[in-house]
Amino acid sequence: MKTKFYLLILSTLLVVTSCELDNFDEPDAIFTGRIMYNGEAIPVARNQVRFELWQPEYETPAPIDVAIAQDGSFSSRLFSGKYELRFLQGEGPFKAPTNAINIELSGGKQMDIEVTPYHLIRNLQFSHSSGTISATCSVDQILTGADAKDVERVVLVINRTQFVDANSGSEGSIAQVDATDISNLSSLEMSVEIPIDPKKPDQDYMFARIGVKMIGVEDMIYSQVEKIAL
Repeated sequence: MKTKFYLLILSTLLVVTSCELDNFDEPDAIFTGRIMYNGEAIPVARNQVRFELWQPEYETPAPIDVAIAQDGSFSSRLFSGKYELRFLQGEGPFKAPTNAINIELSGGKQMDIEVTPYHLIRNLQFSHSSGTISATCSVDQILTGADAKDVERVVLVINRTQFVDANSGSEGSIAQVDATDISNLSSLEMSVEIPIDPKKPDQDYMFARIGVKMIGVEDMIYSQVEKIAL
């Protein structure tokens, strides 16, 4: 009898605890936007570039990390309230705002964040021939003077999945090649052989993009991903 009584109490406690957990409020606001320069989204490596959101009204605030997608967009589900948006020093292939950006969320908010990239990829063209993907492009310097950064390397990256960057080697079948000569950034050429994937022998497309690494900058800036028919 005592065993049944204890089991009844335990079951009751579990039900009450479960109800209490179910009664917690869920985040009710969605914060979305893009990292932009002159109306153009800034593509980066997926989930490698981030900014932080702080809630200053809390006595012991902790930052909320928001990752930027490879197309330059971001999305985060949060509680409504006041936040401070901050970039870490040196985060991203661009010069970001140094001061905190005050935002207030109530249900949802869309906001684009203006930054200034060190360089941008222009005049990009892809082509395919005989198992090889080729690319031509130019790289324009945006930041000059004391803020300027020299180009360290330019890379063509391809993948069988839509997630393409120099860090995505474990996803799909990937190949990449550096431009052999970056002395003339107004005219760059790269070609890479398409790797054989026995798991997907009949796949008739690949995804590709160009990445640019600056000296002293950890994160690369990329072109948008393009799907290439084979």
